[in-house]
Amino acid sequence: MKKELPRIADSEWRVMQILWEHGPLTANDIVNALSGEVKWKPRTIKTLISRLVKKGAVKVIQGGYRYQYSAAVDESACIRSETRSFVQRVYKGTMTPALATFLEDADLSAQEINDLQEILDKKKGE
Repeated sequence: MKKELPRIADSEWRVMQILWEHGPLTANDIVNALSGEVKWKPRTIKTLISRLVKKGAVKVIQGGYRYQYSAAVDESACIRSETRSFVQRVYKGTMTPALATFLEDADLSAQEINDLQEILDKKKGE
């Protein structure tokens, strides 16, 4: 049975990104990593960490007197889940208008266009 991914709120995504990039980290490490980016108080960040632990998105690693936190869910799986949720909510599950909107608004390099074309060609062959 496939484990369902927890719903990660907008405010929690930045904490998860820090853990995916640099984890495991202490709560103070996470606060320090976010201090120049967000105007959240340390207590707010620690509350977000606690919420993520309760949801099962973050796991606690006890090392002596210090607790460290690491992501308990895969980043790419969370991104895919969030993408599906967004397309379902905004585009009623229809991918073509969603992709068209993204592509029309994107400033793509020739290489990125080639990469996308390869993905579409592969999909066409499936």
